Amino acid sequence: MARKNVLFIMCDQLRYDYLGCYGHTHLQTPHIDALAAEGVRFGKAYVQSTICGPSRMCAYTGRYMRTHGSTSNGVPLRVGEPTIGDHLREIGVRTAIVGKSHMVADREGMERLGIPPDSVIGVHVSQCGFEPYERDDGLHPDGRYDPDPRYDHYLRDQGFAARNPWEEWANSAKGGNGATLNGWLLSHADKAAWVPDRHAETPYMTRRAMDFMREAELDGRPWCLHLSYIKPHWPYIVSAPYHELYGPDDVKAAVRADSERENPHPIFRAFMEERHSRAFSREEVRLRVIPAYMGLIKQIDDQLGLLFAFMKETGFWDNTLIVFTSDHGDYLGDHWLGEKYLFHDASVRALLIIRDPSPEADSTRGSLCEAVVETIDLAPTFLEYFGGAAKPHILEGRSLLPWLRRATPKSWRRVAVSEYDYSFDAARLRSNQPVGDCRMIMVTDGRWKYIYAEGLRPMLFDLEDDPDELVDLGVNPAHEAIRASLREALERWSRTPATRITISDAEIQAEDEARAHYDVNIDAGILIGYLDEVEVAAEKAKRDAYRAERARRLRS
Repeated sequence: MARKNVLFIMCDQLRYDYLGCYGHTHLQTPHIDALAAEGVRFGKAYVQSTICGPSRMCAYTGRYMRTHGSTSNGVPLRVGEPTIGDHLREIGVRTAIVGKSHMVADREGMERLGIPPDSVIGVHVSQCGFEPYERDDGLHPDGRYDPDPRYDHYLRDQGFAARNPWEEWANSAKGGNGATLNGWLLSHADKAAWVPDRHAETPYMTRRAMDFMREAELDGRPWCLHLSYIKPHWPYIVSAPYHELYGPDDVKAAVRADSERENPHPIFRAFMEERHSRAFSREEVRLRVIPAYMGLIKQIDDQLGLLFAFMKETGFWDNTLIVFTSDHGDYLGDHWLGEKYLFHDASVRALLIIRDPSPEADSTRGSLCEAVVETIDLAPTFLEYFGGAAKPHILEGRSLLPWLRRATPKSWRRVAVSEYDYSFDAARLRSNQPVGDCRMIMVTDGRWKYIYAEGLRPMLFDLEDDPDELVDLGVNPAHEAIRASLREALERWSRTPATRITISDAEIQAEDEARAHYDVNIDAGILIGYLDEVEVAAEKAKRDAYRAERARRLRS
């Protein structure tokens, strides 16, 4: 197996600090930890949005939310937005997905351009550039992502008959009287899901990833497989025996302080009032739900152990770049919050482990990289790994391969940026903000974290002296210089969107030498600013002299 492959694993809503290799003291994740021991673990990685859809669109396009425009769950990624699949397909790489993408197709744009949804191009743009080998976004009651998911058919084939077996079997429990106990309800998180472990979502998707690899080997092309686990995202319920592996004694104390509720930032206050935040602020809820969350993570680790063993047996281990990451975290009651919508590390900081099988990476195995990196860096990393030409005019991220091979880049970003559009949330109404102003942007240099909220005061946290982010320094006069520095970094970032994606810098620079010697417009007969024929003749003489000298140089 000489050709290169990429296995891009993403979990949904998995906090960076809920792995053994990231410091969790009660949750053993030996297979993920072993991957870190053979690769590089990044300590300052950040997602570019703290909600599923936009975060994933950033990772899949290698572009910031402000550039690709998919600002919230349910907001389509517009037709024509370049993705990993587009870039890799150009160089002969098969790019497929098993699991979740959370992408909503731009049906209106496709209709405007006359692209049938079931055509080859239609499927490509509807699936974020991935071949949908086994797409499954969960949330089957919703229907906007997966109108007829295969996983439902699989469950029915196994005898789990129901209108919606995803909800009624895989994400529900069985009551003592045979009643269905809805797994959406936090009170049932300590119960076992009805389906046996083998038929749960995580094991099923793992087997489908193995199926893809077997088929891809026969296909002969290099491949990039996005294995996108739906868990440990809610509903917080897991099959036996994982539902009882952990208990209240294994739950870490909540990171929060009463002072956070005293005159908080208006948006912070608004999100503390959300139903999920009120629920997770109750200790009895945390002690019931977090053990299930941990069980879901343990299930993922066990399945990755099976997958990695399969890859070693079949030889894929030796030529496959493996990435393990998450689209965002989960507050789990920290800072009096549930879900993931703000920018504390519990939500915005990403776990990121990359194992490069190349001999050039041997010197960094088992290391911790403290560079400030972003999940938009993955797309250019894959492109470089497969030998594709860099596309900095499209991809706003940067390749991480130098960090994997101890070839520190000559320059690297100073800050990471993450964005959130809260116009779709009840928090907008509670904070009385107009839709157009509901944009928050975080910028961090790894030490300081600055949060800009349109029309409202900023927030600032010192991640070194206050790693738990309990003290907001957003209006503290002593820290104005820090705020000004990060505000300038944010303004500089906002001035440089990658919008000129149809012409590369290299294409523009291709005529720089000629431009330095004569007016290249004259070749097209465009005579802007010339006074008379004499000036035109003189410029053409300069052109002819340059071309003659260039031809002489090429001959020599």
